[in-house]
Amino acid sequence: MLVLSAFSFKCISRITIYRSVQINITHCTPLFRTALCRPGYARAHMLFCMDTRLTDPHGRPLKDLRLSVIDQCNFRCPYCMPKESYGPDFQFLAASERLSLDELERVARGFVQQGVEKIRLTGGEPLLRKDLPQLVERLAAMRTLEGRPLDLALTTNGALLASRAQVLKDAGLRRVTVSLDALDDKLAGQMNGVGFPAALVLEGIAAAQSVGLAPLKVNTVIERGVNDSQILPLVEHFRHSGVELRFIEYMDVGGAQYWNANKVLDATTIRTIVQHHYPLLPEGEPQGHATASMWRHADGAGSVGFVASVSQPFCGDCTRARVAADGKMYLCLFAQDGADLRPVLAAGQEAALAERIRTLWQARGDRYSEQRSPSERRHRVVRMSLVGG
Repeated sequence: MLVLSAFSFKCISRITIYRSVQINITHCTPLFRTALCRPGYARAHMLFCMDTRLTDPHGRPLKDLRLSVIDQCNFRCPYCMPKESYGPDFQFLAASERLSLDELERVARGFVQQGVEKIRLTGGEPLLRKDLPQLVERLAAMRTLEGRPLDLALTTNGALLASRAQVLKDAGLRRVTVSLDALDDKLAGQMNGVGFPAALVLEGIAAAQSVGLAPLKVNTVIERGVNDSQILPLVEHFRHSGVELRFIEYMDVGGAQYWNANKVLDATTIRTIVQHHYPLLPEGEPQGHATASMWRHADGAGSVGFVASVSQPFCGDCTRARVAADGKMYLCLFAQDGADLRPVLAAGQEAALAERIRTLWQARGDRYSEQRSPSERRHRVVRMSLVGG
């Protein structure tokens, strides 16, 4: 049996189907199905899978890929890469151990062919990867199974964004999310662990906006007693700016050995603090498989999001797979182990890669945040800088 899986055919008229061939199409576009059903192909024996979504045992489809391009970072945020653990002697991946540009492209294409519609480039700090614009250009040329451009995004700490925004936009990047945990320069430097001032991150945000990387989002992790004083200043700063500010609960990832449930300021409390000064109206629960509950300013000044990743886990809607910079696929942000994809990343092994992705996703049972106690972490997770956020 001939199996045509996960390819988008742009020129149906050039495909010849012989009457004795049976075709099992596991992922085909509506256009392809329609073309195959034309009268000229009536004698072909075609076995169609009408529900072609790739899902795990909990019914969660594979829609999003977090692709980590490097495990190094120029910040040492305590909740991600605390300098106590990631000092000068820490052994990061050598360049030869990271996925090459061609391998990153093959990984991305393999996931797109399995239904992924959104790819977020992460790290470490992805802007430390010198060939990142070339990767963006290759990914921007890909199309989803429905023939649409990928939703191609990047997460960055913003330190290098001012000088890279234009080249990334020109390469085809669509939007950016910037991490910023304080507006006060001293506190921002404390939060990023290297004394980098918030003012320079804000310059990067402005540069990204000016070149049209939109919608632009700013993620702020709130740690009780550390940077909760910055909630209102951040809201005030980004009102009327067109930037979507999102507050994230302090999670037991990355620097999890230092995590304490008492440091978590839950999303409901954060929203109450904001609402006391700036009236908000709900935009409804997270749409699709989004993670943030969105609220809009009553005076039309924009939107604020709240990610309740600890107090209200959303594992049941998780559609995200992660591939680390070393080529291992992780099925959960809190995973301990990953499955190595490198053995099937050589040119000519596309079918093997597709089968590997499908097999892993179809066996996925991960839902750590729903199973763990809200007040304690159950195990040490893979390092955040390797697998990405």
